[in-house]
Amino acid sequence: MGTREHKKNSLEKLDIAIISVSSTRSLAEDKSGKWIYARAVKEGHRVVCHKVLPDQADRISDEVTEILAGFSPHAIILTGGTGISKKDVTIEAVRPLFQKELSAFGAIFAQLSFEEIDSAAILSRATAGIVRDTVVFCIPGSIKACKLACKALIFPELGHIVKHIQDN
Repeated sequence: MGTREHKKNSLEKLDIAIISVSSTRSLAEDKSGKWIYARAVKEGHRVVCHKVLPDQADRISDEVTEILAGFSPHAIILTGGTGISKKDVTIEAVRPLFQKELSAFGAIFAQLSFEEIDSAAILSRATAGIVRDTVVFCIPGSIKACKLACKALIFPELGHIVKHIQDN
């Protein structure tokens, strides 16, 4: 079965949670999170939760766990905290929760970023994985990076990924 045939059976209406990681922005100032929210709705999905959390690993991992228990979303998209500064702890908070990692996500995102921002793309640590029955994406916080990740990778494959998770 080819990719197109396989994707025909993808789920179309999914529940999504959005977490923006920032110690300086509030929900009202969360440009990237708001864009992801609007894009998710435009794609026909339902946003079940949208929060802004500080750059604190324990708060991030606890919130992911609480969202999984309280909302059972098909996907969680975390934006911010994926860089290399000391305050960037999203990856350290979330990766230990992964039961499976979607290792190609980070590599493909880096390649797409390289095409736009040249060698600065190596500073991103974007990643994705499966936690329980939910796909979790960790992407940079810039609006440009959010648009790239969501338009090129996340939303085109989300229903397909969730179908595979549910087939287990």
